[in-house]
Amino acid sequence: MASHEFPFSHFLNPINIENKITTENNDGLKLERDNQIDTLPISENQEIPKSEGFSIEELRFINAGILEHLKSNIATQKFETYFDSNFSLMQIKRNEVIFNVATNFIKNIIEDQFREFLGRSLREVLGNKNFKISILVNNQQVITASNTSNTSNTSNTSNTSNFISSLERVNENNIINKKSVKENTFTLDLSPTKEDLITSVESKYINHMENNYDESNIDPSKTFSNFITGHSNQLAVASAIAVARNPGKSGKYPSLYLHSNSGLGKTHLLNAVANGIKDQFPHLRICLITARNFLKEMVEYIKDNNIEQFQRKYSEKVDVLMIDDIHELKNKKGTQDEFFHIFNELYNKGKQLIFTSDKAPAEIDGIPERIKTRLQWGLVIDIQKPDIETRIAILKKKALGLDLYLSDDILTSIATSIKSNIRELEGSLIKLSAFSDVMKMDIDMEMVKDLLKLNNYTEEKTITLEDIAKITSTHYRIPVADLKSKARSKEITKARHIAMYLSRKIMHTTQQEIGKFFGGRDHTSVIHALNKITTQLKVDVALSRDIIQIESHL
Repeated sequence: MASHEFPFSHFLNPINIENKITTENNDGLKLERDNQIDTLPISENQEIPKSEGFSIEELRFINAGILEHLKSNIATQKFETYFDSNFSLMQIKRNEVIFNVATNFIKNIIEDQFREFLGRSLREVLGNKNFKISILVNNQQVITASNTSNTSNTSNTSNTSNFISSLERVNENNIINKKSVKENTFTLDLSPTKEDLITSVESKYINHMENNYDESNIDPSKTFSNFITGHSNQLAVASAIAVARNPGKSGKYPSLYLHSNSGLGKTHLLNAVANGIKDQFPHLRICLITARNFLKEMVEYIKDNNIEQFQRKYSEKVDVLMIDDIHELKNKKGTQDEFFHIFNELYNKGKQLIFTSDKAPAEIDGIPERIKTRLQWGLVIDIQKPDIETRIAILKKKALGLDLYLSDDILTSIATSIKSNIRELEGSLIKLSAFSDVMKMDIDMEMVKDLLKLNNYTEEKTITLEDIAKITSTHYRIPVADLKSKARSKEITKARHIAMYLSRKIMHTTQQEIGKFFGGRDHTSVIHALNKITTQLKVDVALSRDIIQIESHL
């Protein structure tokens, strides 16, 4: 939507009540207007009148314009949660616009996450003027059609729609005699209940776990300095730092592929690389986007019959392409074709390519081999689950950032219970911090166990070579004894090689230990098995599916 000045000349009622005409709107409300208002345009430098210069219909019109602009710039789920039926324009002063929201939680979310969007919407609807934005909760201050100061109480169950209705009644009764408006002011004062406070705690936790971000803006808070490095991710961090210091064909890794289970820091590393490149190479054009949004963007260009512009955008105007969750392109043939050509263009030009996924390239179903091959052209790194020391370090750093004091016993208890997801680890502290703030309580071990439900976490099973052999033999219906025997039939050899491959991948067992377990073979036999399975995974979709199924049972 192009920026334009709001046509105040069509909507403003001047404060001076002389030379007025009276009209009726669609709701039967009597409205006063200056007889010459339509012929007196407001200059660009003229101050915006206070809200007594607006009728209810005009405020509604402006409110609708602001909401429409917000809706087009904010994710639908977030708009419906925080704005739709929970947010409304209340008053316009000379240099201030006042909004009303339903709860303190919504106010905090809007101020923390959407103030910039709100400012843009105001400039779009009201013109290029910077207003102070004030947000009240359930009309904590005086609410009238004009600028008044007296207060009185209303029911705590009133909501935004009740407020508009009440405001209409005030306006209808007093629009002719504006002096009487001061005698009809009111406020709404809702104090949050305990249930409201608990809901806000859960909402902060859920918002953190969703991990949503706007792909057009690199998150400046995600840097290498606040990423905890441990044995499980040190190779990924070292590679990401190398890319940030020297991106593209002149660097070591012009193509980098990071994969792991959800919540182990892939997106944080993507943003850290982007921030590092921005700092050191500000002239480079960076595109950080999710595969899903890449798909949506391409669809929009196709709808506009302008796919050539989409192709040019990525192949000619991007120096660093970073796509999060590349596995989301599975079974999307049209998008895969475009991605294939974009990848080739950028790679041949020496641009930097970085991808993340929850699977290794060879293990992604629904993606053609030519794309899997290209994703493996660069460095492919698997990020493992963090060990107990790393988890404790993550918790300590997050607690420091939240200004939250927790004893070592509590930190150890959390780290021992939550083992596989860094985002969930951090989310547990966000929940504790929010609960402590809203309930004004110190945190002890019993509270932690109850609030985080630590007793529900079961101890992770320790996987052994015997477990891998049993699950593999069951999958292929071959006795475990045959896997350890000298038998060399095609079926037994294949199952044995897969079991060796998984033993190395999952348990990081040495080649000597694997060879000894599977019939006393030497390490060269194990190396042969590992290389053979790794090579076959690049071309054999059925083999990839078998290995994924075996892993899921471990």
